[in-house]
Amino acid sequence: MDKRMLRNLDFLFILFFLLLLGASLLILSTASLNVDKVNPYHYVELQARWILSGLVLLSVVALFDYQKLRKMSWVIYGINLLFLIAVFFVGSSAKGAQRWIPVTSGFAIQPSEFAKILIIVTLADFLAKRQGRLNRFRDFIPPILFVGVPMLLIFMQPDLGTSMVLAAILIGMMYVAGANPWKLTVLLLAGAAIVGVALWLHFAHGVPLPMKDYQLKRLTIFMDPAADLAGDGWHIIQSMWAIGSGGLWGKGYRMGTQGRFNFLPEHHTDFIFSVIGEEFGFIGAVTLLFFFLIFIVRAINIASKSRDLFGMLIASGIVAMFTFHILVNVGMTSGIMPVTGIPLPLISYGGSTMWSNMLSVGLLLSVNLRRRRLMF
Repeated sequence: MDKRMLRNLDFLFILFFLLLLGASLLILSTASLNVDKVNPYHYVELQARWILSGLVLLSVVALFDYQKLRKMSWVIYGINLLFLIAVFFVGSSAKGAQRWIPVTSGFAIQPSEFAKILIIVTLADFLAKRQGRLNRFRDFIPPILFVGVPMLLIFMQPDLGTSMVLAAILIGMMYVAGANPWKLTVLLLAGAAIVGVALWLHFAHGVPLPMKDYQLKRLTIFMDPAADLAGDGWHIIQSMWAIGSGGLWGKGYRMGTQGRFNFLPEHHTDFIFSVIGEEFGFIGAVTLLFFFLIFIVRAINIASKSRDLFGMLIASGIVAMFTFHILVNVGMTSGIMPVTGIPLPLISYGGSTMWSNMLSVGLLLSVNLRRRRLMF
């Protein structure tokens, strides 16, 4: 790589990216304190390993010319489908879902996490080749089918949250690719109406839906969590109590009760934002959201300055993915959105999630580094 390309780097983006990684380790050092009774720092140590190894992956991807991925687009798409199909044959199950492929004893990867990145790359090529041809409703069918196949495989695992993320990625990238905004809006409203009617028919008249009962309950219980205090409503109520009890400044580092005494489920993964609200208060939560805001704004800036549509679509897909994750996770923990199991990016504990986030940032930096042609 020519050293002159380093002048293209968005150092503000990198700074806030590193601040978010530091926040992850700080928050996990209290959120996971009582999860492992033998070693209170077990998950912090593991997260540090995921971050360090992820930074290596990030560096490799950033140095790689993203434009070369276009030649491998369909191969990447096929490999993605093979891994998602393999989950049903060699995957391991946990908490009612079959999403992981064991690699070694105690270590497994979650293909659906990496599927998001592979879909972004391949969909970027797919849409770039259709530039100027996304004006009619029938023009929307090919990209919807393109994303629909892996989305269906992920939904069948079942993984409703990641399926929703793919939908958000598709919408965001189609908009940037030039899809007619009015027709895209009509399509979104029609989809929302169909989902609403389907749920009403199911609960009011018993019409069956292709979803498990616990998935349906999670989609609706946030509207009245007290209706199932001992079940799915427990997560939401404990999370709201944790955030609300933090007040302006919070109870203090390691002084939270909902997470420390394990009243709050999954407080080191999906509900880690609740720990932030309880221990660091409104100020701490807003500070973290400010970090995310600058991170997203600078990522949008990288997309806008891309040297080609392919790079812009890759960056836009990653922006859509991160934004959706942040909004849904914060909404879920605050009790205003369904519990979908979507982690808080760069903060929640998880190997596959962290590596997926690192690969995403690596792609953003690859686009950023090559935003201008070198002049000789």
